[in-house]
Amino acid sequence: MPVNSPKPFSAERRQTLGALGALGTFGLGGMALLAPWRSAGAATAAWKKIETQARGQTVYFNAWGGAPTINAYIQWAKTQVQEQFGVTVKHVKIADAADMVKRVRNEKLAGKADGTVDLVWINGENFLTMKREGLLFGPFAEQLPSYAWVDTQGKPTTRIDFSEPVDGMEAPWGMAQLTFMAESTRTAQPPRSTAELLAFATKHPGRISYPRPPDFHGTTFLKQLLLDLNTGTDRAALYQSVRPQAFEKSTAVLWRTLDALHPFLWRSGKQFPNSAATLRQMFSDGELLMAMTFNPNEAANEIAAQRLAPSTFSYQFTSGTVGNTHFLAIPVNSRAAAGAQVFANFLLSPAAQARKADIAVWGDPTVLAIDRLPAAQRALFSKTTLPGQVRQAAPALIEPHGSWVEPLEKEWTRRYGA
Repeated sequence: MPVNSPKPFSAERRQTLGALGALGTFGLGGMALLAPWRSAGAATAAWKKIETQARGQTVYFNAWGGAPTINAYIQWAKTQVQEQFGVTVKHVKIADAADMVKRVRNEKLAGKADGTVDLVWINGENFLTMKREGLLFGPFAEQLPSYAWVDTQGKPTTRIDFSEPVDGMEAPWGMAQLTFMAESTRTAQPPRSTAELLAFATKHPGRISYPRPPDFHGTTFLKQLLLDLNTGTDRAALYQSVRPQAFEKSTAVLWRTLDALHPFLWRSGKQFPNSAATLRQMFSDGELLMAMTFNPNEAANEIAAQRLAPSTFSYQFTSGTVGNTHFLAIPVNSRAAAGAQVFANFLLSPAAQARKADIAVWGDPTVLAIDRLPAAQRALFSKTTLPGQVRQAAPALIEPHGSWVEPLEKEWTRRYGA
């Protein structure tokens, strides 16, 4: 995934700072429902031209390849665009989108116009780097017919990526929000704030932990505490490019909190799980009382796969948790920009988004405004809340500016990583 999502991710950006402050299983047979979507999707002459150019092209889609469910979904989508639009998609499985950024940068420096990457799953620091270094094709996202259904009002992170305006240089693909898991038979009242987490850890020494930064989930946990501990006007600095004085001031309370928390963590905070998957396994084994994820549907996925107990539930901090959108972007030297746009447009379609949101398929939350869809497309999305899903969603907090990530990880490592 992108570097800043559960892998792309970062693996893995929107308007102004003022705007920030304001801020059943679908089978292949259902593809017939794409017809009304296409007629409703503003099939302009310009878009028809792009579809014509795309036919026969091969799109090299660089995306995280670490999850069988995601790989299977991409395989399904590849088949659909081949059959419907004559576009061939090759899934190039990557471990970290930062490696792709280096490749595109080197190709551009070498004057290579026919690049090896046509579409990439991305967000966060990697998007910030590519945008600022002129490594992206576009703007293209808001010209995609399917973009008409994106919930830009209710989901503002579809237009802002780590406090950086997207400006149409990447298309939203899925939603994510930091979510915690606990088991009702062991934890009746889970902590729903940083203060409650500290009190909970004190009461249950050795039963809480978090992934070691720079693991994506570990860094996200640090950003969550940073936002939770800096409220009101104190939070404004986090949405601007990091400066040494602002960093020192805003993080002082974070380090004090971690100094108090770590002695009560698993292995007294001297060691940390290396990933959220390891943390989840330790939780499943009963070694830990909590786990964390960036997909609000993950616990439901794991319960359905019988890897977590049915008594597992998901929750978020009452005042909100870090949330973002993961995106699709086209490198500036793509050999198949038209095909990449056609594939991105399909991935944004109600049919593809509904299948992706299905717990039985992937369980990745949609970027679309479901209530605005035509009735036939709206019906594709499940209305049933499954065991393990978040029952009461908390506000999604916009992430600090992407420039905060590197100094935050470096300082954590200096203090606690030895």
